[in-house]
Amino acid sequence: MASINYANREIVIKIVYYGPGLSGKTTNLQVIHQNVPDNTRGNMISLATEADRTLFFDLLPLNLGSVKGFNTKFQLYTVPGQVYYNATRKLVLKGVDGVVFVADSTQGKMNENIESLQNLKDNLAEYGIDLNNFPLVLQYNKRDLQNIFTVDELNKALNPNNVPFVEASVIKNIGVFEVLKAISRETLARINKQSTPATPGQAQAPAAQPAPTPAPQPAPAAAAPQPAPQPAPAAQPAPAAQPAQQPAQPGQPQQGGAFFKNLINKMDNK
Repeated sequence: MASINYANREIVIKIVYYGPGLSGKTTNLQVIHQNVPDNTRGNMISLATEADRTLFFDLLPLNLGSVKGFNTKFQLYTVPGQVYYNATRKLVLKGVDGVVFVADSTQGKMNENIESLQNLKDNLAEYGIDLNNFPLVLQYNKRDLQNIFTVDELNKALNPNNVPFVEASVIKNIGVFEVLKAISRETLARINKQSTPATPGQAQAPAAQPAPTPAPQPAPAAAAPQPAPQPAPAAQPAPAAQPAQQPAQPGQPQQGGAFFKNLINKMDNK
């Protein structure tokens, strides 16, 4: 799950771009780096070889700014496309919050796409993550080329669960930010879903309190002719103090839905 530092008021969300070699993963990060304001991006780190542009990983930190008092950062990673770097792929996936799978639309590349997607599933499974229930967006890259698979063919082979997909020509900056926004929404929606059960859990604790309430005590109170306590509805203002605690829950946006919905709205305005 996303790294939330309450002391520093900071949330860091990790997105990994996955896919076969030379499908466009590194190019995605380069295009994003070139087109976002200087004050919202960090330095892009890239380790490359001639065989595969990414030897270890690419890292692009993006600063979304302050949302509800939290400094919000996205860390965008790529993994090496070559199979013999699988240990590195697995390492980069540690702590991931969402995945963009960059598929190569070129005819003759379908087997590589399928193998890479299966490899993603296997590596996530080692962290106890089921890709079927995890934020995933597919990017069908190289749509500007001539000999390419149709979108229907790509969906049939790679998208049985009908997750969001975007057609792209990354080198022309087509479908790059659409994918970034889509995976951000998917990821934040999941974080929001994971954070909301905390409040219902707290509601169950008060439910346990009625059990210990000694019913015999109210009975003697009723037996004694004390009609005067009935006007004690003045004690009802005490529940009025409880509503004051309810605003305290929204006051913890880092755990509630309002914070993440606000963040999604901010992504829409980018």
